Amino acid sequence: MTITQLKYVLAVAEHKNFTKAAQHTFVTQPTLSMQIQKLEDELSILIFDRSRKPIELTPVGQKIVQQAKSIVNEADRMQDIVDQEKGFIGGEFKLGIIPTIMPTLLPMFLRNFTKKYPKVQLKIEELNTEELVTRLKDGHLDAAIAATPLLDEKLKERVLYYEPFVGYIPQNHLLFEKKKISIDDLDNDDLLLLEDGHCFREGVLNICKNKNAINQDSFTLESGSFETLIKLSHEGLGMTLLPYLHAAELSEDQQKQLRYFEEPSPAREVSLLYHKSELKMQIINALYDVIAGVIRGTIAFTDVKIISPLK
Repeated sequence: MTITQLKYVLAVAEHKNFTKAAQHTFVTQPTLSMQIQKLEDELSILIFDRSRKPIELTPVGQKIVQQAKSIVNEADRMQDIVDQEKGFIGGEFKLGIIPTIMPTLLPMFLRNFTKKYPKVQLKIEELNTEELVTRLKDGHLDAAIAATPLLDEKLKERVLYYEPFVGYIPQNHLLFEKKKISIDDLDNDDLLLLEDGHCFREGVLNICKNKNAINQDSFTLESGSFETLIKLSHEGLGMTLLPYLHAAELSEDQQKQLRYFEEPSPAREVSLLYHKSELKMQIINALYDVIAGVIRGTIAFTDVKIISPLK
C-alpha cells in the first residue's frame, strides 16, 4: 500500500470516473487503474463497483476512503512539519475567495504577498461560500476568505476585518437628504439585492430580520453584481447596500449617493478559513499578516454590529 495509491482512490471516489481521476492526478488512466487494482488485490476487497455508471464505492470502499483521507492528510502534515522546521514558505497554495470580496480585496494584497513570498505559487479561485466550505473539507483548498461566522466545527476562522454595509441612495429617494441612515430606515419593498447564493444577500436580509421585517417575497428584483444594482438604483428602482471596500472605489459622483449607518454600523465579519488539521500554517500565517497589514489603514470602524451571513 502506498500514499500514491490512496490518492488515486480518493480521486476516483471524488470524480466517479477513472479517466477524469487520471486527468486530475496527472497520470494515464491505465496507470491509475492498475495501481488501484493492486491495492484491491493486496486488501482482497473491491473498493469500487465498476458495474455502476457512474462508478460507486462499495460499502467497504466507503470505509477505505474515509481512512485514506486521514492517512493522506497525515502524510501531508509530515512534509508540512519539515517545511516549518526549515522556515520554508513556499510551494503550491490553493486559496478560494467569495465573489463579493475578491474584486476589492485581492488587488490590495496580491502584489505585496507575491513580492514578499516569491516561492509560494498561489492558485486563486472565486467560489461561493458553500463551494469554499466543501473544498476546504475535501482538501482541495488550503484556505479561503469569506464572510463569517459559519459555525462549522471542522473549520477554523481567523478574523481579518469587519466591513460595514453602506447605503447607496439615488437623489430621488426619500432617504437621500439624510446624513446617516439607520436599520429602521430600510424598506423591504425598496431594497435591490444580489441574486440568491451570495452571502452578502443573506447579510442584507438578516439586517431586515433584525428589525422584524422578514417579508422576503418582496425582493423580486435581483442581480449578480453590485454594478448592476447601482445602475438600477439610478433608474429609480430603489436603493441598495454595498460593502465598504466596494463603496470606497466608486467615482466621486457616485460617492455622493453613499450614506453610512448610524453606529453601531451593521457590518460583515471577513475571515481567513482553514481546516482544523492546520496544514501549511506557515503560509496561512504569512497570508494573514499581509492582508491584515494592508487592510488596517483602510477600514478603521470599531463600533459595528456583526450581521450573520447564514440563512
